[in-house]
Amino acid sequence: MEGTCGMDEPVSREAASVANALSLPAESYGNDPDIEMAWAMRAMQHAEVYYKLISSVDPQFLKLTKVDDQIYSEFREHFEKLKVDVLDPEELKSESAKEKWRPFCLKFDGIVEDYNYGTLLRLDCSQGYTEENTIFAPRIQFFAIEIARNREGCNKAVYISIHDKEEVKGANGGEHGVMEGADSGGEEEKVKKGGDSRGEKEGVTRGGQKEK
Repeated sequence: MEGTCGMDEPVSREAASVANALSLPAESYGNDPDIEMAWAMRAMQHAEVYYKLISSVDPQFLKLTKVDDQIYSEFREHFEKLKVDVLDPEELKSESAKEKWRPFCLKFDGIVEDYNYGTLLRLDCSQGYTEENTIFAPRIQFFAIEIARNREGCNKAVYISIHDKEEVKGANGGEHGVMEGADSGGEEEKVKKGGDSRGEKEGVTRGGQKEK
């Protein structure tokens, strides 16, 4: 992805060899299994990197392209009432939806690289890229929806969920460490006390002997 560190991961030679062809609409590919496989590999790689990104960085601070502001402004101008937290596939894939999306997408031809490249898009933004929660979408449609999700606070659910789990793991590990420290500290204290006690007794005995 443009403007985001780590978003353009290297792909295999096989996938790279058809990278230019994959920028065409999906219907242009026919049923070529090699191209379909390369497309799927690249799309899955893109999805994995993006999900890691919104899991590790507060999504409201992310910049996905050089023209995020323009994409978001145009998106909300054309799709003012579209809910982005949980998408209805009909609002993306039906014939009437495609007619509405087409002029929006074409505006970014030459502005967003590979704007029509096939990309995986989550339906429910609080969930990951499961088979049931994923559809194919043009890259500009992915950008429009994910930028809106980031700016409108929808993707924060993923970030919070991941960090809550990490905090729980850290707390459990911390408690375990404290308990171990307390046990070892207790043993050390016993040893010290034992040593002091013996020393005191020896001192009294010696003192007694000297006094004798």
